[in-house]
Amino acid sequence: MANEMEQLIAEINALAHKSKEVGLTDEEKERQQALRAKYIEIFKGNLRSQLENIRVVDPNGNDITPRRKHKKVN
Repeated sequence: MANEMEQLIAEINALAHKSKEVGLTDEEKERQQALRAKYIEIFKGNLRSQLENIRVVDPNGNDITPRRKHKKVN
């Protein structure tokens, strides 16, 4: 997954540099938007995964992580 993110970032950055220097074709603009959307989707998934795995522990070492009582928000 990290490799995929690195590739996405590299391609997004390449298109951004090209946009500033010479401009982008309509196809490149669409590709840029698709790459950005995919990056955001992966980023949100990674963040959600990290947050779901957080545990809260009191000073006595007891796991006091709140239990979710509502549906997951996508």
